[in-house]
Amino acid sequence: MSRYATRDSITTAQLLKRKHAGERISMVTCYDSAFGRIVEESPIDVVLVGDSLGNVMLGFDSTLPVTVDHMIHHASAVTRVVRRPLVVVDMPFMSYQVSVEDALRNCGRVIKEASAQAVKLEGGSRIVPAVKALVDAGIPVMGHLGLTPQSVHTLGGYKVQGKGADARKAIIEDALMLAEAGIFALVLEMVPAELAAEITRKIAVPTIGIGAGAGCDGQVLVLHDLLGFDQDFNPKFLKKYANLGEAIGGALTKYDKEVKSGTFPTAKNEF
Repeated sequence: MSRYATRDSITTAQLLKRKHAGERISMVTCYDSAFGRIVEESPIDVVLVGDSLGNVMLGFDSTLPVTVDHMIHHASAVTRVVRRPLVVVDMPFMSYQVSVEDALRNCGRVIKEASAQAVKLEGGSRIVPAVKALVDAGIPVMGHLGLTPQSVHTLGGYKVQGKGADARKAIIEDALMLAEAGIFALVLEMVPAELAAEITRKIAVPTIGIGAGAGCDGQVLVLHDLLGFDQDFNPKFLKKYANLGEAIGGALTKYDKEVKSGTFPTAKNEF
């Protein structure tokens, strides 16, 4: 069944209505069908197939090695089972920066081959021509400002952005330009809460924060982070809602012990 047959599917237009109604928006990352089925049964509004899959799923130390083919592979797994939340796919490093034509070609592949509903691009004024072209082509675009992981080397590491007067002004100007270009939402990552709240007031589209305070219209976290898979990853912006890393480790230890002691399988596990 087509996801468009689902009557209560979240759309970009509904997200805009939520902003104007003062209703908050929830977004999580998801990279596969196993978690996708669980998210589908939850009240989560938006699923981001993030290029953070490079770190979480593929074992890279950054998002930079991720390819368009990686994104299509994982996004396809998600869209096969996720029907109600809006599915947004990150466009990876150098898939849209070289030219507008590259952006149209690669984003078009993601929409066509992965059945995504929207794409997300990092950056400000430099990507405005690509955003306009994509929107004109009928591809919804989510923006991303502040800490943009694809620019980690330029930014000098993973640190808060927009703290100085010039940096603050630049982020506000970029947000206004992206909104004017036609984005339907904007992720603000690791910027001062006061700045994020100001941007949220200034632009007509929803803001989704991560480490940007409660003044945004919504929040996003990496699913594996909020579920506590990595006990050593504890950035200030993260709240862990479960401790599955420890629970899964305990289950594996118990399974190993029972296999080696001969207590599993038992007669009730036999045919």
